Amino acid sequence: MIDQDVIAAATPMPILVAPQAILRQKTRLVRPEDTAQLREAIPRMFAAMYKAPGIGLAAPQVGLGLRFALVDVADKDEARNPMVLINPDIIAETETMSVREEGCLSLPNQYAEVARPESVRVRYQDLEGKRHEIEVDGLLATCIQHEIDHLEGILFVDHLSALKRNMIMRRLAKEQRLRH
Repeated sequence: MIDQDVIAAATPMPILVAPQAILRQKTRLVRPEDTAQLREAIPRMFAAMYKAPGIGLAAPQVGLGLRFALVDVADKDEARNPMVLINPDIIAETETMSVREEGCLSLPNQYAEVARPESVRVRYQDLEGKRHEIEVDGLLATCIQHEIDHLEGILFVDHLSALKRNMIMRRLAKEQRLRH
C-alpha cells in the first residue's frame, strides 16, 4: 500500500501529451535493479494522477519506458485505493464486452466510447516483487486494460474507427496549438 502522506508531499511528474513518441513504444519489463527508480517515481506519478484528476497512469505517460502502471478508481468521496501493477499481463478475459466512455490524461479533454472485455484476470507484481492475480470487472477492468494498452504503445483511440481516431487526434492537436 502506498502511503497517502508520501503522495501528498510528492511533486507531481509532468504528464506527456500525444503525439509524444514514447506513448507509442512498447515498454520493457521492470527488473529488480529498477526498484529504486520506481520507489522515487510512484508517489510523484500518483500525485500527478490525482491532481489531473485521473484514475490510471502508465509509466510511458511520464516518460518512463518501464512496464508498470497505477490505478485508483475510488470515487472522490471514497477512501483512496491506490494499486501499483508491475509487469502486468491479462491472462484471461470474458467474451462479453462492455462499452464505456474513456478518456486519457495524455489526450486531455478527448473522450470516446470503447468496447473492451467486461471482466479480466490480471497477473502482476507489487513493489516488493510479490506476484498477484486478480479478477476484475466494471470500471476497474476497463481502467486496467487501458493502462496495460499504454505499456504496449496503444492508446484508447486505437480501438476506434480511423475516422473517429483522426477526428480526436486533430481536435487534440488544435487544442494543444491554442494552449501554447
